[in-house]
Amino acid sequence: MNSNATTGLILTGGGARAAYQVGVLKAISDILLEAGWARERNPFGIICGTSAGAINATALACRADNFRESVSSILHVWENFQAAQVYRADSLGVIRSGARWLSLMSFGWLLNKWRKSPPNSLLDNSPLEDLLNRMLDLTRLDQALVSGVLRALAVTASSYTAGQHLTFYQTLADIEPWIRSQRLAQRDFIGVQHLLASSAIPFIFPSVPLNWGGRLEYCGDGSMRQLAPISPAIHLGAKKVLIVGAGRLSEPPRESNEVAQYPSLAQIAGHAMSSIFLDSLAVDIERLMRINKTLSMLPPEALQNTPLKPVDLLVIAPSQRLDEIASRHTNSLPLPVRTMLGGIGATEVRGSALASYLLFESSYTRELIELGKKDTWARQADVLKFFSDDAEKLSSEIAKPQ
Repeated sequence: MNSNATTGLILTGGGARAAYQVGVLKAISDILLEAGWARERNPFGIICGTSAGAINATALACRADNFRESVSSILHVWENFQAAQVYRADSLGVIRSGARWLSLMSFGWLLNKWRKSPPNSLLDNSPLEDLLNRMLDLTRLDQALVSGVLRALAVTASSYTAGQHLTFYQTLADIEPWIRSQRLAQRDFIGVQHLLASSAIPFIFPSVPLNWGGRLEYCGDGSMRQLAPISPAIHLGAKKVLIVGAGRLSEPPRESNEVAQYPSLAQIAGHAMSSIFLDSLAVDIERLMRINKTLSMLPPEALQNTPLKPVDLLVIAPSQRLDEIASRHTNSLPLPVRTMLGGIGATEVRGSALASYLLFESSYTRELIELGKKDTWARQADVLKFFSDDAEKLSSEIAKPQ
C-alpha cells in the first residue's frame, strides 16, 4: 500500500469560488517540492469533491501519477477562465435561458406557450460539458487506480427524484457501499455526467439524470442535503483529511454602517447558496473535532472497543470574504449576463455573494488563486506537519532491505 493511501483530500463546492482551491493546491505542491518531495508524487490517495470541487477533484485524480503536472494543468484552466466556457453568456443564450426562466417565474400563468417546454434553469451550462471533455483524461484515471498511486475518487450529487444525498465512488479496493440516513453510496465509473450533476447549482444550472441502482434519478448540486461532507473520505479509508473550504469558515464578519434595507433577490439567493455550500461543512468539521477530543480522553482499552477512530484534520479556508472580492469584479462579466444579474441586484455590493459563485472570469479567479496561495503559505508549518507521517513512512519503506 502506498504511503498516501489513507490521506484524503476534500474539495468543497462553491461555483467560481473553487478557484481558491487551485491556489491552495499550487501552494501545497510548492511547499512539498521545497521539502524534498518528488515532483510526481501524489500526496492524496483518496480524493473527494462536491460541486465545482468535484470537477477539480476529478481533474486532479486523472493525473494522479504526476501531482505537480496535475496542479499545473488545473491552474492553467482557472487562470484563463471565461464565463462562456461554463455557461452561455451571449445575448441569445441568456435570452433563451435566463430571461425566459425569470419571465416564467413571474408570469408563468400567462405564458401558456412555454408550459410544454419551460426553461430548466437560469443559465445554459452546455459549454461546461465541452470543457470537461477536453480537460479530463478518464483513461489516465483508470491507470492511476490500477497502478496504486490513487486509492479512490468520490464525487457527490443530490437526487431531486428520491431526495437522497448520493456519493459515487471509483476504486479497486474492497470497499462496500455505505448506507446512512439520507446518504447513500454507489461504486461507479466517474464520468462527465457525474460532474455536471454534482455541479448543477440549484435554479442556476439544469439537473442531470444519473443511473442509480438501475434507474434514472435527476440530480443536482451535491452540496444540497450534504449533512456530513467529510464522511465519504472516511468511508473510503482516510485516517487524515485535508479540507479546502470556499468561505465562511474563517471569513471575518462583515462590518457595515449602512441603514438596513430590504434584501434584494440576489442577496437572498446568495445567502441561501452560502447556507447550502458552506454551513454543513462547518458543522461537520466541528462534529469531527468534538469526536477527536472525546476519543483523546478515553483510556487505551476503551479506545480499542469503540468503532470510532480519531481523524487527523487540516482545514484551509479563505482569510478574506470572497463576496467582497467578487464585488470588485462584477464588471468583468459579459454584458448580457451582467444585465440579467443586475436586474436582481447581483451586481450590487450587498448582492455580490450570488455573483461570487458565477464569476468565472480570470480577473476574479486569479485573485482567488493568489489568496489560496497566500493562505496556504501562511500555514506552511501546519502543511508540513500534516504530511510528516507520510514522509516518515516513505523514508522507512526506502530504508527497508530489499
